[in-house]
Amino acid sequence: MASEGKEDNGEQQSRPRNPGVLKIMQSIIAGAFGVQSDKRRQEDFSSHSPLPYIIAGLLFTIGFVVTLVIVVKLVLSGQ
Repeated sequence: MASEGKEDNGEQQSRPRNPGVLKIMQSIIAGAFGVQSDKRRQEDFSSHSPLPYIIAGLLFTIGFVVTLVIVVKLVLSGQ
């Protein structure tokens, strides 16, 4: 019985945890600027599913492009 509990704890410790929203956002922003550490990159690739990173990356890209379009329109309207 005691050995079963130890095996369960070992499995839980070796399994990667699901990343939180803040961690995903930090990874996306660091990756966009090219300053992400190798340790963080390995943690990201060891997560269960790439779907949260894909969705966050798409949302970041859309937001970045929309922001650029708005800034360019504001600058050009002032001329």
